Amino acid sequence: MNELVQAWRSIDRNRVAAMLSILPGAGHLYKHHYASGFGLLIGGNILVGFISVLMTFGTFLLSILVVPAIYIAVVAAAAYHLPDWHGRHHFLHPWRPANQEPEETSTTVVQGPP
Repeated sequence: MNELVQAWRSIDRNRVAAMLSILPGAGHLYKHHYASGFGLLIGGNILVGFISVLMTFGTFLLSILVVPAIYIAVVAAAAYHLPDWHGRHHFLHPWRPANQEPEETSTTVVQGPP
């Protein structure tokens, strides 16, 4: 069991998030960016489908393949470069005391201007 725990901790969460973005928004949810993840899952996918259908006859059916492929690639790149917020939501981790910091991850959180 210890080997499984060690293997899971050594996984590159950025790559997993990019791979999960085959379904746009799933990689954002994996990295605990809930608002953007659900927004992409619901609104973004519907909007891209609508735009692809509207462009179908003007592009000789090419937009049915190209527009979603570009959309998935851009969302996967965005999920890869997002900071990982795993463990930063205290209401999702009730067993951890509120003052305890989450474990170190491979990415850093970018803070805005002071």
